Amino acid sequence: MCDVSAVILAGGKGTRLRPLTVFTPKPIVPMMNRPFLAFQLEMLAAAGVEKAVLSLSYQPNKIEDAIGDGSQYKTKVGYITEPNPLGTSGAFRYAADAASQTYVVLNGDILTDIDLAKVLDQHRTTKADATIVLVEVEDPTRYGLVETDTDGRVERFIEKPKAEDVPKLRSRNINAGIYILERSVLDLIPHGEHSSFEFNIFPAILEKGLNFRSYLLSNGYWRDIGNPASYLQAHMDFLAGRIGVSQRENSAHSEIATAASVDSASLLGEGCVIKPHATVRNSVLGPGVLLEEKAVVEDSVIWSHTRIAAGAAVRGSVVGRSSFIGRSSSITEGTVLGDKATIPDYSVT
Repeated sequence: MCDVSAVILAGGKGTRLRPLTVFTPKPIVPMMNRPFLAFQLEMLAAAGVEKAVLSLSYQPNKIEDAIGDGSQYKTKVGYITEPNPLGTSGAFRYAADAASQTYVVLNGDILTDIDLAKVLDQHRTTKADATIVLVEVEDPTRYGLVETDTDGRVERFIEKPKAEDVPKLRSRNINAGIYILERSVLDLIPHGEHSSFEFNIFPAILEKGLNFRSYLLSNGYWRDIGNPASYLQAHMDFLAGRIGVSQRENSAHSEIATAASVDSASLLGEGCVIKPHATVRNSVLGPGVLLEEKAVVEDSVIWSHTRIAAGAAVRGSVVGRSSFIGRSSSITEGTVLGDKATIPDYSVT
């Protein structure tokens, strides 16, 4: 689709995902041992969108080094670094390809298996100026809620509704952070100025009476991976087969002792070493992770080159790269350790 290009808004500092994002920008945190952005780029490629610009701000060089020109994801990737914070729509305006007529805009922390080609088809069929993807959630108070009419036309936005107001609302459909926009919308956004889709541009689209449509993701997967609990749950959903995207494969170059136990649900990266009587259950281990004798990892994500000493146990946690978990230590559910963390022997966290 040469008339369609994408902009991925990936300029945030990932504050909610700390300490995991202190040294690793959120767009490339490992997801199933791949840079997170790989899933968004492959989603675009599957829909025939061949060009994407990444709008960056925080540690842009690391992102560019990880993603490269995008050829491995079948999408030509370019990079734009904001000169100063421009907001969601300001960043889009700064990064948008002037040669395109239609734009796919993605928030850089959304994991979904949506069929983007269907969204584009509906957008064209309805001759929309703008299409926003919606998803229903149980608790809309953390998001921007969107009200539509029976034909899917957008009528109103309610940013983070109060809990006491939720029962009175017509729906619990929220902004999923995926938009299809025509140049008629691009022209509403001031160049080089700070502006927000939610507070400035979407209200302007409604005010001007443009054709603003919605697409409800009713049967697919959607998750904002912006905090550690959600990041971990996304991995658990992958391991449980709840996400219909790229198939995962275990590395053929890991060393697993005969007496070790690694279940079929788990994913091991390149060069992992699992010593005798160690156990891995429903977990993702990054490249070069070492589990010594009788170590246990369950329902967890362990980033690359971390060492878990003999008798230590990690359950329901995320451990950053190049960390050390001491002998007979216990890392309990909900723990999040940043890169190069050291837990002394016999500790409990």
